[in-house]
Amino acid sequence: MKKLIKLTQYALLLFLMVTTLFAKVTKIDIISFNDFHGNVAEDTREKGKNIGMAKMVGYVNEVKKGNPNVIVVSGGDNYQGTAISNLTFGAPVNRMMKAMKVTASAVGNHEFDWGSERIGKWAKEGNFDYLAANIYDKKTGKPVAWAKPYKIVKIDGVKVGIIGLATEQTKYQTKAEFVKNIEFKPANEAAQYWVNYLNAGKDKMGKPDIIIAITHIPSAQDENKVISGDELNKLTKVKGIAGIITGHSHRTVSGTMNGIPVIQAYKYGRALGRLHIVMEDGKIMEVKPSVDMVSNNKSDIIPDKGTEAALDKQTKELAGVLGVKVGKLNEDLTHDRGGSLTKLGYWATDAMRKATNAQVGLTNGGGLRRTLYKGDITMGDMYEIMPFDNQLVVVKVTGKQLRELIDHGIGADYMTDGQFAGLKVTYDPSKPYEHRITSIALENGTPINDKEIYTIATNDFIVGGGDRYNFKGAVEVKDLFIPIRDVLVDRIKEEKVVKVPNIDNVLKVDKEAEVKKAA
Repeated sequence: MKKLIKLTQYALLLFLMVTTLFAKVTKIDIISFNDFHGNVAEDTREKGKNIGMAKMVGYVNEVKKGNPNVIVVSGGDNYQGTAISNLTFGAPVNRMMKAMKVTASAVGNHEFDWGSERIGKWAKEGNFDYLAANIYDKKTGKPVAWAKPYKIVKIDGVKVGIIGLATEQTKYQTKAEFVKNIEFKPANEAAQYWVNYLNAGKDKMGKPDIIIAITHIPSAQDENKVISGDELNKLTKVKGIAGIITGHSHRTVSGTMNGIPVIQAYKYGRALGRLHIVMEDGKIMEVKPSVDMVSNNKSDIIPDKGTEAALDKQTKELAGVLGVKVGKLNEDLTHDRGGSLTKLGYWATDAMRKATNAQVGLTNGGGLRRTLYKGDITMGDMYEIMPFDNQLVVVKVTGKQLRELIDHGIGADYMTDGQFAGLKVTYDPSKPYEHRITSIALENGTPINDKEIYTIATNDFIVGGGDRYNFKGAVEVKDLFIPIRDVLVDRIKEEKVVKVPNIDNVLKVDKEAEVKKAA
């Protein structure tokens, strides 16, 4: 009997060894980027971080040499952001997408900046699919026609299901007119529906072996590697998703949340994410997240020659527009989107109010995209600091509403802080959001009276409810139909050498309030 048991054990061990020996192990790399925002040109300044489209393609080519089982995806916000991309409606970005053989992209909020009709065209021109499982047409009650909820990719015998998801923030972070007929369903609910659909084998390709989500949902990660995000927290609890690619928040994220691997590859192509998947006979053995900060070694990346040539050609064609000099700066006009009021923000809103004889200038901080660097200022620079074609609007509001509008832009966790000019404001950062202002006065020191009427020069995006600004109940709204970028260019031409403002006394922390609390 003992001999029989031993023989059985040996037979079982031998079976396991043979099974392991002949098991098929497949390694797949999903390479991702997000929030590229049209940054197709390499930033060749000494501290420049953008690697540009030619090196993006070169990097992916190198990855494929090490592993042919590569799927390239995007987390959205691909086109809007630079002059060369905006003026050509994303033509060079699509050249990059094709050269990298991008399989699919999530839909970012900035994909709607020229209206949803562009989204389907980009997918066709770039030879990839936009995936949007939670974007529904209000008229039909079905997923939008210009995107697919999911896609199944078969690679080396493994079926990879990819579900695309947009952030619910899209409904108030793009122009209202472009999304008025669209519903953004909760990502977790839509994801669970389509995961169940795929796992039930309802697609013609059958049940996928693994399902990942490519999203434009924000995420963050602290110094202790803890990942956060309200929408993401719900999404990581969906049963059946093996990994999540995020975007929108322009952060570097690599780790797990609720046991699910999560990545985000910063912004502008400065980093590239990777989900390294190991499958054995169709079973998931490992999903490992990582982010390669390619900006740190961009000089070592060999650019793709064909992509480089295409960009050079496009740049030369637009040189007559982009290269026009409009003025000069002797020091940087800074815009740190992680901070509060910036020098660029003050300067821009000051130009807006003075152009309209308004008392106050106000804009959303995300409408300005980067610092304006010292040296010659070109039209190309102006498209990059303000890529959106927002128009100037003059609004009359009560002092109470003015206070509320400014308070709304201080310390929000879902947008860049509001920018303004014409006021002096003190605030207590320890107070609840939208209740932080402790004093507010016009720039000449006259306190704001809740019942008096004040004139604001602002933009049509936030007047329409963008970034959750609330202009309902305004005394008067007048759209001037003047592009704000033109107003800023006129200001530069008038000054010739731009005067960089000192903003230390415009928005400041209320120290007295802090002392009183401490006492």
